[in-house]
Amino acid sequence: MKHRALGTGMALLTATAVGALALAPAALAVDPTTATLSFDCGSFGSGEASLTATQDGSAATITLSTSAIKSPFPLSANSVSSTLTLTRNGSGTTTFTGSANPAIPAGGTVSTGPLNGTVATGDSLEATSLKVVVFGIAATCNATSPQNPGPFVF
Repeated sequence: MKHRALGTGMALLTATAVGALALAPAALAVDPTTATLSFDCGSFGSGEASLTATQDGSAATITLSTSAIKSPFPLSANSVSSTLTLTRNGSGTTTFTGSANPAIPAGGTVSTGPLNGTVATGDSLEATSLKVVVFGIAATCNATSPQNPGPFVF
């Protein structure tokens, strides 16, 4: 009798777990998670940028590193303010902003992020420009190539 009760209890536990998984919302993901493109930052330089995107519901983040801007002096962590502008679904724009960065040595490439933004299911976002502000000095970069392998789709 004990074995039968144990078997029935396990069956109920398994059915409850499977039911809970079936009712759980589907996980959202961005695709691709990484992309590259080229930026022209005027007198600050030009070069390639690498972007990494993540999504948690309607909140999304993009972390960016670019060889287009090199720091002329050491920068402490969280001292770079950045705004990444992206086209949304081929028309209109959205921005991702933030003031997070690792410490950057003199001559080092600028890394910034996570930059925070809001997305909707199905949004297709492609970077078009980047504005980086350090000690009140702004560098504006414009994309000179499309994202590779393509836009982020959330």
